[in-house]
Order: sequence, then structure tokens, then C-alpha cells
Amino acid sequence: MRNKSSIFLFFLFVACHASAADFVIADGRTCASIYYDPGQPSLDSITAHLLADDILRVTGCRPAVITDISKATGRLIITGSIRSKVITQLLGAHDALYRALSGQWECYGRKLITMPGAAPALVLTGSDPRGAAYGVFSLSEEIGVSPWYWWADVQPEKKKRLVVRADEFVSAPPSVKYRGIFINDEDWGLQPWAAKTFEPSTGDIGPATYAKVFELLLRLKANLLWPAMHPSTKPFYHYPGNQKVAEDYQVIIGSSHAEPMLRNNVGEWNSREMGAFNYRSNKNRVFRYWEERVKESRRFNAIYTMGMRGVHDSGMEGVKGPDEAIPLLDSIIRDQRGLLAKYLPAHVPQVFTIYKEVLDIYNKGLQLPDDITLVWPDDNYGYIQRLNNGKEKSRSGGSGVYYHASYWGRPHDYLWLSSTHPALIREEMMKAWESGSDRLWVLNVGDIKPLEYNIQLFLDMAYNAKPFTRSAYVRTHMQQWLSGMFGKEHGSTLTGLLWEYYQLAFERRPEFMGWSQTEPTTPVALTAYNHFAYGDEAVKRIERYERLHKQVKDIRKMIAAKDTAAFYELIYYPVACASFINKKFLYRDKSCHYARQGRLSAEDYAALSRAAYDAIVRETDFYNNRLMNGKWKHIMSMRPRDLPVFDQPDLIKKEEWAASAKKLAAPGSNTGRQMWDISPEEGGVPMTLPDFHAGRNEAYFIDVFLRGDTTVQWTARTSEKWLRISPASGTLSPTGKKEIRLTVTANTNQHKKGRIIISDGKQSFTVFSNALPAAKTTGAVEENGYVSIFAQSFSRRKDQPGERWQLMRNMGHTGNALAAERNGMNTGNALTAEKNSVDTAFIREHAAWVAYDFHTITDTAPEISIITLPTHPLNDSTGMRYAVSIDDKALKMVDFRTFGRSAEWKQNVLSNTAIRRIKGPFLHKGKHTLKIYLVDPGVILDRLLIDMGGLKPSYGIIPETRP
Repeated sequence: MRNKSSIFLFFLFVACHASAADFVIADGRTCASIYYDPGQPSLDSITAHLLADDILRVTGCRPAVITDISKATGRLIITGSIRSKVITQLLGAHDALYRALSGQWECYGRKLITMPGAAPALVLTGSDPRGAAYGVFSLSEEIGVSPWYWWADVQPEKKKRLVVRADEFVSAPPSVKYRGIFINDEDWGLQPWAAKTFEPSTGDIGPATYAKVFELLLRLKANLLWPAMHPSTKPFYHYPGNQKVAEDYQVIIGSSHAEPMLRNNVGEWNSREMGAFNYRSNKNRVFRYWEERVKESRRFNAIYTMGMRGVHDSGMEGVKGPDEAIPLLDSIIRDQRGLLAKYLPAHVPQVFTIYKEVLDIYNKGLQLPDDITLVWPDDNYGYIQRLNNGKEKSRSGGSGVYYHASYWGRPHDYLWLSSTHPALIREEMMKAWESGSDRLWVLNVGDIKPLEYNIQLFLDMAYNAKPFTRSAYVRTHMQQWLSGMFGKEHGSTLTGLLWEYYQLAFERRPEFMGWSQTEPTTPVALTAYNHFAYGDEAVKRIERYERLHKQVKDIRKMIAAKDTAAFYELIYYPVACASFINKKFLYRDKSCHYARQGRLSAEDYAALSRAAYDAIVRETDFYNNRLMNGKWKHIMSMRPRDLPVFDQPDLIKKEEWAASAKKLAAPGSNTGRQMWDISPEEGGVPMTLPDFHAGRNEAYFIDVFLRGDTTVQWTARTSEKWLRISPASGTLSPTGKKEIRLTVTANTNQHKKGRIIISDGKQSFTVFSNALPAAKTTGAVEENGYVSIFAQSFSRRKDQPGERWQLMRNMGHTGNALAAERNGMNTGNALTAEKNSVDTAFIREHAAWVAYDFHTITDTAPEISIITLPTHPLNDSTGMRYAVSIDDKALKMVDFRTFGRSAEWKQNVLSNTAIRRIKGPFLHKGKHTLKIYLVDPGVILDRLLIDMGGLKPSYGIIPETRP
């Protein structure tokens, strides 16, 4: 021992700091060795060996991992925190890097030093063990190893020579102190995969699975896990190895809103043996139940959930409402804190998650100890229900957010595919961060797969929020992520592709396409997409998905062989299956609609719907059974909870379709009309296309279709040269094309009328058409009885000191949105007394506004629909209000706030819209202006519709009506 000590002192004497330079990890022949201090926590050993594995993945050369620095030769990587005696002595207490890290939370640094014999050494150190781990894994990412190398099979590019920059630096502290994920609703994915494929020796989610989860968290610079807790999984503390692996990886264990004091009630509370989970009637047994867990967990890193709910995501037993719940919760929390004070040597983090009915209790006046962290939840669909007011922001315990990217519950689950828009996550979480909710962030991730990008985004924001304060950055972040995995040559294309995938899901999540609900579960219904107006909304959506699917198929052929599995998991499967489930329902719609018209093609669309369902079955089978030689067997379920939306399509029966066709083609009717018919894009009666408007490049359609077992040769012509139709002739037959869609366009800048005549030589159909000259005006114009305006297309705006309507790039249904922002809006300050009292004169004079000019050609009192995102009030001092006026006439206050799980709220979150309809004043044709005044912060304007009497039902985005 004496000899080793003297050698070490010699190292200290000759070590000197090098200037910024490159560090060679591997040169094609040899690799740098990796040292860690064996006297430090197990995490140092884990990360040192994982780094060696990462270098092996890249270079094919695995570095030696050593624990005796006196035996180090050649290039050396030194890992561990500044708590390591070796690192302390090598750097010295007066070293700038050492001093910068001292006393910090989870920071890391890098420094190049010279060892004896002029051998370079790269020191990767941290302020604490997790900080050191982040430093190690940052180097892994730098050499090309993704945090998703295992969970998404992302393979690094091979390099024989591996060189990194060794500039000295120190990371900033994380933006959010506690950052992590909640594994939830694991019944159909993670649990069966772990039990049957990955960890059959445990037969459950156990230590081996959690070791992989913890490694992923550390690679993503997270530190917290709420473990899986459904009845399908045994509680985390059931397996002693779970606690040990959490300790080894230094991951903090918490528990969900329904699991006080680290207890998994659904797996640990046995009501037959223990009685009711009721603190009024069964206090002593419940108290002992909590005490047992505190004693068991006191040696481990933990965050304790305080308070009490029902056994599993239900209201607290023994109380009838908030007034009874408040004094009982006061008593419960006092007793819980007494247990923590008795058994734990120092104060430990405690959280109170204000979820569902608990928000009503809290708002009624529940007083919490100041050092407990408030955790604000979203509404389960991505919209945070409320955040700090001024008083709450100053609490010593701070606050945080529990957010969903996966959910089981009403009005409908979304457990299958990743469908929460990155721009929405960014907007809501940045709103939280700017309001001071930065103590704890937890993301509900379901089974982890296939939410990889949502997890990456959420945890990257939690670690370093500042870049995300710019709304445009989220798309940049996605491109960097995709480029890092699949190469810069594909990064831009894949970003556009994946962004479009999320845009389509924002309009309607794949799991919501059945227009059904659950709890209670209802049957599927026809979608609300209009198949006969606005260019056929259903076809437009199908075409968008088909373009995406074609792109991913094309890129899949070009992708490097090493990237094929990752591409399938991260891109191909979600895009393809989202396309298929949309086709399943939209083709089913067409089959039903067209059967009612007696179209022979109804059966073809039924076949397309069935084929889409079969394609989901095939792709899911490939994911589970063939991908990566069965690595992910049982991980992917295409029908979580067996809800109706996942069933085979419910199609109209052939005999019903035949009866419908026969009824429409009754004997004795006109022969031509009996066997074939037309259906124009929905116009008036007689058959009339919507108006053409010069300069708009509009195109409308007419369907020609068979209704009987015959062959029809048809022709189409127009009465005027300015009116064009394509194709102009063709043949329909029961064994060939059963229908054809004709496209009608116009080329004139004058007010003209024309006709389209479609004939088989015996029977003719006439469709009327009308063309209008271009409107000589600025702003939007009335077309076909309505005006459509996107929020971003304002004509003028007026900001006021401290408040404005801010453009939110990449946000909302239309690509960009306008958000009501006020300096200090996120500080929790209440609105001015004048605005709280709804002083419309004050608002007109002092509020920021945005103005939209529009031109009408109809004399009427319009109905104005203002579509916002269904956000919630910023805090208990604000609402969801704005004010509207037309032509500076009477100001109308609008409030779209919803409460609880109302019927309106359910429809809002299913469509990601909140709609308010206002009856406007009588308007004479001509130019008008609509102004929207800022009243409450957090309102996000998406689009406006002004109905002059011609608006038809729709679900998709109606294009803007602009000259």
C-alpha cells in the first residue's frame, strides 16, 4: 500500500493542465483506457463499463476498464464525480473546474490533463454521481452512440479512429431539478414483453428491465422514475432487486398521484385482509401500511407522494366532497410527515399532485406545508389545468408538472401510437417553466415505446429549457434528433415527414378516428369528415397519409442497413399504421355513404377498409415477431383495451347495399338514371358547383358512377371555353372502373355562368357553374357564403405595454397560431381589476388587439366561429377570455373555459379545438373588420370562420378565402 501511495503522489506532482486540444480515444490500433474509483458509488463502475461498450460499438475496440490508476499507461479517460479522491487530488481543490462543480446539482465538466510520460488524460467529472454519469454519456453521444441505441436499436456509424474535442467546460445546472417518466398502462406492451421475452426468469417487469430503463434515463439526463403500477405488474418493492438496481443507478424513485408514501395500492392493499382504504374508519391499519414502506425505503433516493386518494385513481374514501376532504387531508399529511421525520435522517422531497378531484379540494382552500412541491397535471390530453399564482410561485417547495403523452380513460384512450404534437408539448411545458414550475417534471409514457421522440423532447426541455423558449426551436430540435440517427442527408426530409404525421394526429389522433368514446364505451360511428364538400375532406386526409406512407417506403429503401430497425420503430410503423387506421375508417365511411347512393363502388371501398385493417395486423406481427429477430416480441399491441376503434371495420352488409341500389334504380324509371348517376361536389339544387373565384386556382369535382350491372360509355363537355373538365370521356363497367372523379376548373376574371353536361348518349345530366371576378380588396373575402381566416393572417395588430398577441410558429391546426401573452403573465399576477370586472370600455382602450379585414358580398348578420386551442386558465386568477367586435361596434366578451370532464371538454380534447360562436351585427356587403382583444393570457387563436349562410358541415381545416 505504501508503494502505491508514493506512485500516486508522484502522479499528482507531475500532472499539469493542457490547453484545449483534441483527445484520441481510438487510433485504429489501440483504445484509451477508462479509470473509475472503486471506492465510489456503483454508478461510477456502471458508467465506465457502459462507456467502454459504447466505444466498442463505434470502433470495434473495447477499452480496458481499470480501478488502479498506478497501472494506467497510455491515453486515459478518468470518470467519476469530484467526490472521488483521485479526481480531487488530480485536479486540486483550487482548480477552476473543481470549484465550478463544487456544491452544484447534477453538473458535469471535462478537462484534458497530462499524466506522467506526457500521456494525455481526459477527465470526465461531475458535481455528484449523476452529474458524472451525464458527463460520460455526453461523450457517448458525441462519438455517435444515441441514448436510444438499445430501446430503439439506433446503431452508431463505425469509425476506426475516434477523436473528440477536449476543450475545458462546465455544464449549467438542469433547468428542472427532478425530471423523469411514469411507466403506466403497461398491460399490453412493456409488461408482457418483459415477462415473456426480456425477463422470463422474473416473469414480470423486474430488475433487468428496470436496469435498462434507468440507463435510458441517465443517458437522457433524467433522474426520476414513477414505476409501473397496474395490477398486471407486481409492485416495484415486491422485488428486492428493483430497489438495488435503482440504488446502483442513483435513480430517484417516486410514485404517482394515486400512490401515497411510495405504496402501490392496487398491488399492496388487500381490502379483505386489511379493511377499507379509509383514513377515517381504518386509520391505524393505513398508518401502519405507510410506516412499513417508509422504514423499507429509507436507505434509498426517493420522493414521497403526500395526501391520499382511493385505491386506484379514484376519489378518497370516507368523504362526500371538498369540505369534508380538507380537514381529513390536513390530518393525513401531518401524520405522513411525522413518519418521514421519525425514520429519515434529513428532510426528503415531498410532492402533492393536484390531479382530478384533488384540484377541487385544493381550490377550496387546502393549506399545504410550504416545503411540499405542488405538482400541476394536464387534463390528460396535453393541456395543463392550471399553474402558479404569485403566492404559489414563492413557496419553498416550488412546483412541477405531471404531463401525459399516453392515457387510459375518458373520453378515449390513446395508448397505441405517439400522437401528442411536439409543438403542444413545448408550448405547455415552456408555459410551466416560465411560470416557475421547475422543481419536478414527470411524463406519462405508457410503455416507453413508441413514444421515443416525445420522451426525448420532454427530457431535453427539462434539462435545458432555454432554447425552447423560441417556438420555432422545437422543429429544429426534431431535425437534429433525426439527423443524428439517420444522417443529415435524411434529416430534413424526415423532419417534414414526422411533423406532418403529428399535424394529422393533432387534427384527430389515430385512436379517435372511430368517433367513439369510452367509460362508458360506445360503438364506432361515421367520422365528421365531409366527403362531398371542400374538395372531399376524407380524400384529402387519405391523400396526405398516402404521401407520407410513400415517402417512408421510399426512404426505407435508401436507409443504411444498420438503420433499418430504428427506422421501422421510430418512423415506419407509426406512420404506416396511422395511415392504415385512417383509411380503415375513411374508406368505411365512403362505403356507407356510397351504398346509400346505390354506387357499385361501395363494395370496393369496403374492401379497401378491410385491407387497411389487415395491413395493421401484418405490420404489428412484423414488429413483434420478425423485427430484430424477435427482440420486441409482445411489446406492440394494436388493440390496447380491446376498444371498438381497433376492431375489424364495421361495414355495411352487401345485401343492405344491394337493397339500397335496387330502391334507387326502381323499375320503370329512366333507363340511364337507373344504371348510372352523378354526384357533384355538394352545391345547391338544382345541381350546382360552388362558385369559382378568379385568381384562386380552385378545382371542384363531379363523380360519375355505376348503380347497376351495365357498361356505360360517358362523355362530358362544358358550355363555355373558360370552363374546363377532365377527363372528358370514359367507360364504366362492373368489372372495371365503377366510378370516375371529374375535375372542373375555370379560367376567367369575369362574372360568368356555365354548364357541364355529362351524357351516355341516352341520358344527360347538367351541372351549373358560376364564376366571379377577383375581389378588389385586401384581407379575406366571402366565397360561397362564408369567410375563412387563419389566426396568423391578421391585417393589423396593436400591442400594449406589457401585452401582445404573439405569433407561435409551428403551433396549432393551421401551422402557426397567435397566443395571448403578457409580460409577467407567467408570474401568477392577477389581471387588472378593470379587466376582472369585465370593463369593456377599459378593454377597448387599453387591451392589445389583432384585426382581420374581410370583404362580404351578402347582406346578412353572420355567425362568427372563433376556434382556439382548448387551453385552461393560467392560474386561479385568470380565465379563458377574449373580446370581439366587428367594425368597432359593441364589444362581446367570450369565455371558453370548461370545468371538469364536461361534454364540451370531451369534444374539445378529441378535436384539439375550442369553438365559440357569436351572432354578429347585420352587415351590408363590403369591407369589414373583426378585432379580437386580449383579456386573459394563455388564449391561443387558431382560425376564424364567418358564416354568411353558405358554410357546410366540416371537420378538417377549411382553406382561407383570400383573393
